[in-house]
Amino acid sequence: MTAGTWPLLPSLLALLVALVAIVFAGRALAGTADELADRTGMGEAVAGALLLGAVTSLPGIGTTIVGGLQGDAEFALANPIGGIAVQTVWLAIADLLYRRSNIEHAAASLENVMQALVLVALLCLPVVAYATPTLRILWVHPASLLIPVIYLYGLFLLRRLRQEPMWLARQTEDTREDVPADDSPSGASTTRLWLRLAALAAVVAGTGYLIGQGGLGLVAATGLPSGFVGFTVTTAITSLPELVTLIAAVRIGALTLGIGNILGGNAFDSLMIFLADAAYRPGSIYSDAASAGLLLTGSTTLLTATLAAGLILRERRGIGFEGVAIPLIYLGTVALLLIRGV
Repeated sequence: MTAGTWPLLPSLLALLVALVAIVFAGRALAGTADELADRTGMGEAVAGALLLGAVTSLPGIGTTIVGGLQGDAEFALANPIGGIAVQTVWLAIADLLYRRSNIEHAAASLENVMQALVLVALLCLPVVAYATPTLRILWVHPASLLIPVIYLYGLFLLRRLRQEPMWLARQTEDTREDVPADDSPSGASTTRLWLRLAALAAVVAGTGYLIGQGGLGLVAATGLPSGFVGFTVTTAITSLPELVTLIAAVRIGALTLGIGNILGGNAFDSLMIFLADAAYRPGSIYSDAASAGLLLTGSTTLLTATLAAGLILRERRGIGFEGVAIPLIYLGTVALLLIRGV
């Protein structure tokens, strides 16, 4: 066991405590964000990207920073990239729960398509960094520094797209439009809603340290590849807020908010790649993560492209081709990680 890691039992208890806290906090996030989307006029897709996307990504930030500071390159990179992959799989689960029609068809939103394309662009930057690991500004790769710049520019494009859309999704009887509610379901003031969102964010954020230490302890105690643990175990827990809020959004009919939460959270998770690089000091995080990082980045880009295709094609019935392809791509990646680690 390396210095700074916890024994197996405390690690498992930390993961369990974090899981419970995330589930309870996540239940209230969707309703709060939906009301704020209506009150502020920002719309469900943007609220999902900015409010839910940022808040539900907070556990992953702590986990990624812990991995970087502890010097585990594979674990540090596997968490943000794995979070994007797992959260994309959550959409396939939501598709099974929403029986009226295909969820990508019902949540017709050009903003969500744009978010998927921005995410593909963000995932291309680590590939460039893998090919040029010796380039650095101080100890951070220039490609990592570009990630927050492109993320912010993507938000600007989303705002511009909402104000002046040049393409519109064809409306059908199954399309669920983003129409602001006439009243507040909770009866709370806007200020109180913001305070509630901040309190929930604090609870969710506090789990990141527990998940990071618990995941590293699990790696040390079991001998499992850190890339595998980061891509599966810890990201499944840090991505639970997205799943809980997605299911809650589907139940209240805020489908655009739910998909915006996943895509916005995925784009926000790409910022953690920058944080992983900044927190990792032994050398180049891209060269030290070796082929596992390329495998995860390539597979996650494929998952995102598949989702974007589903949003554009909009199959009307069933779970659609993307609902089948996304879980299969994810499971194939997990199998390749295990084969690589043997």
